[in-house]
Amino acid sequence: MDIRSAQQLAWDNKLAKGFNTTDVALEFGLLTAEVGEAFTAWRKKLPDFGEELADVILYVAALAEMNGIDLESEVERKLAKNRDRVYVRDERGVLHRVETPGGAADGTRSLR
Repeated sequence: MDIRSAQQLAWDNKLAKGFNTTDVALEFGLLTAEVGEAFTAWRKKLPDFGEELADVILYVAALAEMNGIDLESEVERKLAKNRDRVYVRDERGVLHRVETPGGAADGTRSLR
């Protein structure tokens, strides 16, 4: 399944069930709770860890839909941006993004 289809199915389910579709702050709160549940499932080695991660994705998809964001396009763009970034380790072993001759690799300031 592609991200765009998952986003639409998650949204359709929210509409069909009467779940939140307008309160962005509430959705962020619910997302945060789902991240906590996923962490607990991972920490306790529970069998529903994958399901909890899926819940996180579904809440993110709903937030994208609430805000008119094509999540699939944004993920593709971000993956390309991350692929093109260059990092080096300093003397302590900490990674830092390297600036390219025309500025930072992505047009923003370096993390250094």
